[in-house]
Amino acid sequence: MESTASQQPPPLSPVQHQASWIDYLPDPAMVIDPFRDHVLSANIRLARLLGTSRAQILARSVSTFFGSQLPQLITFTEEAMINGQCWSRDFTIEGPRGRLIALELSMARMDTDPGASHLLVYLRNLDQLQEQREKHEINTYHQGGLLHWRRIETLFRDIERENHLILEAVGEGIYGVDAEGRTTFINSAGERLLGFERDELLGRVVHQVVHHTHADGRPHKLEECPIYRAFKDGAVHRVSDDCFWRKDGSQLPVEYTSTPIMDNGQLIGAVVVFRDVSERKQAERELTTALTQVEALKQKLEMENAYLQEELSAEHRDHEIVGRSDVIKSLIRRIDLVAPTDANVLISGESGTGKELIARAIQTASQRRERPLIRVNCAAIPADLFESEFFGHIRGAFTGAVNDRVGRFELADGGTLFLDEVGEIPMELQGKLLRVLQDQQFERVGDTRTRKVDVRVIAATNRNLKAEADAGRFRKDLYFRLNVFPIESMPLRERPEDIPLLAQLFLEHACRKFNRHGLSLTLADVDALQSYHWPGNIRELENVIERQVIVATGKRLRFDLPQTAETVEAMPEQPLRQGVTGQPLTEQEKRQQDRDNLICALRQTRGKVSGPGGAAELLGLKPTTLASRIRKYRIDPASFR
Repeated sequence: MESTASQQPPPLSPVQHQASWIDYLPDPAMVIDPFRDHVLSANIRLARLLGTSRAQILARSVSTFFGSQLPQLITFTEEAMINGQCWSRDFTIEGPRGRLIALELSMARMDTDPGASHLLVYLRNLDQLQEQREKHEINTYHQGGLLHWRRIETLFRDIERENHLILEAVGEGIYGVDAEGRTTFINSAGERLLGFERDELLGRVVHQVVHHTHADGRPHKLEECPIYRAFKDGAVHRVSDDCFWRKDGSQLPVEYTSTPIMDNGQLIGAVVVFRDVSERKQAERELTTALTQVEALKQKLEMENAYLQEELSAEHRDHEIVGRSDVIKSLIRRIDLVAPTDANVLISGESGTGKELIARAIQTASQRRERPLIRVNCAAIPADLFESEFFGHIRGAFTGAVNDRVGRFELADGGTLFLDEVGEIPMELQGKLLRVLQDQQFERVGDTRTRKVDVRVIAATNRNLKAEADAGRFRKDLYFRLNVFPIESMPLRERPEDIPLLAQLFLEHACRKFNRHGLSLTLADVDALQSYHWPGNIRELENVIERQVIVATGKRLRFDLPQTAETVEAMPEQPLRQGVTGQPLTEQEKRQQDRDNLICALRQTRGKVSGPGGAAELLGLKPTTLASRIRKYRIDPASFR
């Protein structure tokens, strides 16, 4: 006989257990096997939702319930299997008579059988959920009952009281009118501004009381009033310059806004907010007066500025170039001619004549003034580093090239490159420089990439480049490419009349630099400076001035300049004063003798200063030197003709 235990039925599988408990779930639900696409169990609520039987549900594949949403369903079930659960409102399912039902779909993983995973699926009708929620809200609302309405009534009373307090607290006047233009309310600020009591305005056509006339006294017709147009056309009207009339007959300048009031789509009146702009009007009048004064001052300043410009022009300090000689005037004209162009410029002249200053003047007056002026001193670059200095190099291009380096041409892109002492460039590099000038292209040392630039070149030299080119020491094609527009920087000895201006400028700079005050140039100092040959040109003059400022004692400068052969030859012979002792001439006597000597020469040449048979030739002086001394001694050559 078999034992009792052997007579018991086998235990139910997890799915068989599901058939018993799934019917107790409050919402439509089913258990599915996502891997085999089978419905393992479904409750009666799901059958009612779909309008079918439970047997028919169990006979279908899960995917058939969701039609074209299969890709979304696969993704959704994968998420549930990985995360344990997921939720969505993006699914629909076909219900009775083919009607699509929007679902709130939830899935939860059921790890029941070893090695198998099933999903519990909830399918809630979104429309039913919304209906239940609305019923709940209605029930809650009704349950509030009379207490809720009392609270609302209290709230409205509080709002009305707060609104009244707000209207009374604002500084602007506020009043309302009905569709007939009659006053319905006015706040305390409005009463104060207009001078009327509230009872004097309520029920009256406010336009006839406070807005009946324009500021100039012309009648203000009711149909033209912006306040009344607001509740006729339904638009907000803003007026920044108008006037209301106070009870005492005085005028109140105002700005106001008229806003229409709507009730069930009907225009029933308007609210007017206005403020007193008397202070603003006064400020505008004062501002107008001030602007008139400013305009007068502006015109005066413009006239003074024009005068100052004329004064500066009289000293010919154009482009920071100091001088008043014909040489400087001609130089400035040439700078003004070439600066607006992109033409290459070759500046020639002795060392110390200010070639770099000319280059900077061209750059400042050009269209490239916002871009840099890059200076390269060709005389200071070792021969083996010229190409790297000009064009740059890449890392590893040669020993010591540990990083990429930008050349001067790239730095000057869009601007100007100043090649000082261009005659020092080696012959082997001149061809590459010519290519950049022609094509505006180059390669860095060690690089194969061609780079484009937009560079204007200004070159300077103290050599005779044409002679160098003729002798084969400088490429002729490069010379002609650089010498598009030649400018000569004249030596200082060729323009002695500029020496006083330059000396005074350098003296001011040196006094500031060395904190020395009270030093000035005497006429004797200027004569000494103008008599010197200045082989070092402007740079030497500046150094001499600085040296004298440093060593000066008291308030006087002492110039002990060497006399070169050319200087001695250029100076008129200074005989000793006649006398028993052979005593030398004083400075005053020497200047007088020099002046008499010039007058004598002009008389003999009948006022002719330069050229063959002129006074300059007779005295052995350069024409510019003689012209400077004629001006210094205030002699008129025309009086001897």
